[in-house]
Amino acid sequence: MASPELVEYYRRRAGEYEAIYAKPERQADLAVLRKEVPQRLAGRHILEIACGTGYWTTLVAPLAASIVATDMAEEPMTIAQGKAYPPQRVRFALADAYKLGEDLGRFDGALAMFWWSHIPLADIGKFLASLHRRLERGARVVMMDNLYIAGSSTPIAERDAAGNTYQLRRLADGTENRVLKNFPSESDLRAALAPHARSFAYRPLEYYWLAEYELK
Repeated sequence: MASPELVEYYRRRAGEYEAIYAKPERQADLAVLRKEVPQRLAGRHILEIACGTGYWTTLVAPLAASIVATDMAEEPMTIAQGKAYPPQRVRFALADAYKLGEDLGRFDGALAMFWWSHIPLADIGKFLASLHRRLERGARVVMMDNLYIAGSSTPIAERDAAGNTYQLRRLADGTENRVLKNFPSESDLRAALAPHARSFAYRPLEYYWLAEYELK
């Protein structure tokens, strides 16, 4: 199950979450991603993991055949549900990424934006098994997350015995929150995903990485 502390953090952060997309230095990267991510999933029936406030859902929906957008936190999903989508194209569901149920359906595409970094290293296999049970052979999976950039990224405050790293993040209400945030290398991602992939592509931008594979 997703960490209760992480879910609670994103519940309380919901109203201020999309401020991350306003950082001036990241606009060039985001322009690339806003164009490329929807194109990579065009025409597919997509399962979205950790949809949050629906920022990427709104961008992908116009080109997708359909999207089932999932999250564990109700508050950001409520914001996502209030946005405009093509009619009958998007369905929302509260779901645990580690226990994705059959009721969600089966898909030939998957999207996970800013999710991989929040997976404990010991649970990567569990997440992938849960995701892949919902996907057809040949399904295209697109993931994106942060690169660690000194001076732009929130500093790493702690590393645990398992190798997970944590940040201390302050919300608008003044509270400080310890948040799991891992920064995988290309080789880390290849090691985790290659056994499941018949093709794998990795693209580092300046502030983000973009990975794509097709399920064996």
